[in-house]
Amino acid sequence: MESSDLDDLCFHVNSKISLIKKTLQLRNIGQDPSLTCVLNKVAHEMNSLHDLLNKLETEVQKQESISRSLKELQATFANNFAEASHMKENIPPHLPKKAPSSNEAKCEPPDVGQAPARAEPPKRPTKEKAIKEMELITVQEFANVPAYMKNRLTYEQINGVIEEVNKAVVGKYKIFHQPMKSLNNAAKKQLCRFKEEETKETKGLFFVVDQDIKEFTQVKVDKRFHGMLSILRHCHRIREIRSKGLVRYIIC
Repeated sequence: MESSDLDDLCFHVNSKISLIKKTLQLRNIGQDPSLTCVLNKVAHEMNSLHDLLNKLETEVQKQESISRSLKELQATFANNFAEASHMKENIPPHLPKKAPSSNEAKCEPPDVGQAPARAEPPKRPTKEKAIKEMELITVQEFANVPAYMKNRLTYEQINGVIEEVNKAVVGKYKIFHQPMKSLNNAAKKQLCRFKEEETKETKGLFFVVDQDIKEFTQVKVDKRFHGMLSILRHCHRIREIRSKGLVRYIIC
């Protein structure tokens, strides 16, 4: 047997003997009344340390959960910021117009510093009839239009057609609402046509026909134009009433 193996064996045996001695000493300590108090204190401290470690583990898990939530919130904020920046840099030239409120125009209070020399009776305001116009479509509405309808048409082109149709509506009904005496011969002929195109179904509604588009706008009334009108029907901006060979585009 080599000397190194013998040394290792001796070390192993001595370690076992030392461990047995320590075990016997601890056993004797447990039976010594004078050390019972010390052992109880050690046991109490061990229990306290165990409770403290449990609380520390719970707190670490809580902080890890908060850290994960903060990382998710940071990622969400970064995405929202990127989307907002993209929207800011790509604001479309056409946005829906807000319909004017009937109470928008308010009378200004009289100037108390200057008293009028003579009170005049208030003039009766002339009440103009409101003409209904189409609202521009939103980006989301255009995105929901089927691809076969859009073909190669763009969002800006559709809103451009809406503005042109609105011009025709306003031009037509301004003539419609004027007294006959104030109209020239051309406008009188237009008014006669407008009234001939009215039906029971269009009573109280605002509508235009292809001829109105031709007379009040520069839009070319062709297949492409009618394709745009199909998108406006899909977006519930207009609807059609057909009778006597004439298509009437009702403003929704």
